Amino acid sequence: MTRLIQFVFASSVVAAQGVDPTILLNPPADSWPAYHGDYSGRRHSALTQITPQNVAQLGLAWAFQTGQVQQIKCSPLLVDGILYITVTDNVWAVDARSGHQLWHYTYPPNKGFHIGSRGVSMYKDWLYFMTPDAHLICLNASDGTVRWNVIVADSQKGYWTTMSPLIVRNHVIVGVSGDFDNLTGFLKSVDPETGKTQWRWDSTPPAGTPNATTGGMTWMTGTYDPSLNLIYWGTGNPTPVLNGKARPGDDLYTCSIVALNPDTGKLSWSFQPSPHDTHDWDAVETPVLVDANFGGKPRKMLMQTSRNGYFFVLDRTTGESLLTTTFGPVNWSIGVDKKGQPIPNPAKEPASDGRLIAPDEGGLTNYRSPSFDPKTGLFIVDAHPSYGIYFAKPADGSFGWAGADYGVWGKAVLDAIDYQTGKIRWSHELGPNGAGAGVLTTDSGLIFTGDAAGNVLALRTSDGKTLWHSGAGSQMQSSPITYELDGRQYVVTSAGGVLFSWSLPEH
Repeated sequence: MTRLIQFVFASSVVAAQGVDPTILLNPPADSWPAYHGDYSGRRHSALTQITPQNVAQLGLAWAFQTGQVQQIKCSPLLVDGILYITVTDNVWAVDARSGHQLWHYTYPPNKGFHIGSRGVSMYKDWLYFMTPDAHLICLNASDGTVRWNVIVADSQKGYWTTMSPLIVRNHVIVGVSGDFDNLTGFLKSVDPETGKTQWRWDSTPPAGTPNATTGGMTWMTGTYDPSLNLIYWGTGNPTPVLNGKARPGDDLYTCSIVALNPDTGKLSWSFQPSPHDTHDWDAVETPVLVDANFGGKPRKMLMQTSRNGYFFVLDRTTGESLLTTTFGPVNWSIGVDKKGQPIPNPAKEPASDGRLIAPDEGGLTNYRSPSFDPKTGLFIVDAHPSYGIYFAKPADGSFGWAGADYGVWGKAVLDAIDYQTGKIRWSHELGPNGAGAGVLTTDSGLIFTGDAAGNVLALRTSDGKTLWHSGAGSQMQSSPITYELDGRQYVVTSAGGVLFSWSLPEH
């Protein structure tokens, strides 16, 4: 049996109207039709009903229990009043007004790596869902039935998938995970109607190529500039992970930001936040696209807070560096080269007697989505100032992990970075160790996120002051979204296996 559909009512079939890809250029207030909300990755909403003045009145509108032990890591999709959420092998359609389940799809038992799912994407009346064993499933949005099922990568070799695909016109663009093994990372474009591969771009040479690295996995959702017709994607670390001697050189195109043509997969430019990475610092963090002035002239920019502790501002037309600076403790580099790329310090390579490195293996940030607020010019990121001790372990051999990292100190903070200077305007502590929540900003001057203690927070964007909080029972491991239906604004968050919807009292 290839599927299991459960209905709340026997006749519960969703009258979905679907997504015209042009809606992603400027999503309406009643939608969140893509992983980032729109193509830019800014996670900023123009909604203003919930304000700094009334956010203290925010209350629970409804809660949806998935019934799963594994926590929600997805960014919910909202189209035509219906939320679509995922937890690893499961997809649900939920009424966005009431939280009532409309249908539930379960992927058959499989041997994939069940680390989580970041959500579905939508094209016309179809949902696209990536499975733990590296399949891409096309579902009917109205009832969750399977349209087709194609293999993206061979899970028997060590690939898996967690990401939400990026939809660009008639391209479903998907990436892969698998850096525990010596595998080639790649992006693939799939036809939304047939599931056939349109193109594939490899981030590293095929496994087995002499004197070449492997790795460069593409496990987070990229962004897209329709005016330049370029997609922007971050890639993961090279392998072997901590043993750089087996792969001399910069190890292109690992730990890189790449710009590709979505119609052909042809590389336009690349920029490498971590040349010759030996600390497992994937550069998959969201490439945020911003059009604004920089240095007194209008620019089409790309911004990234990278796992290695650096904040980058690039001209996204050419890949030229405009600004490179740290946004927390960083001690692994000896400066920045003329291209704006950090220069690794050989003395900070993992060693048998250990090396104290900042940040630790988890990075100064990671998968957690940042947000950019155009009114204040602030780039808001969930950060993790930290130190770790990196050991090289020759007994482990030349391949695989070939080393170890032990975190020795870390905390969670929300940093507001001025993109013009890279200076931190304000910093808000979120608790010890790390927090897992992404960030949402709104035009009314609010930030929504979560802290390390399991609270949902609303902060004032201008200074980071807490204006409202509510205990949710466990840490948020997803990114908030917001939408407006019937004149009422909702903010959706998660904790554990529960989805929460918040709104102001009805009058």
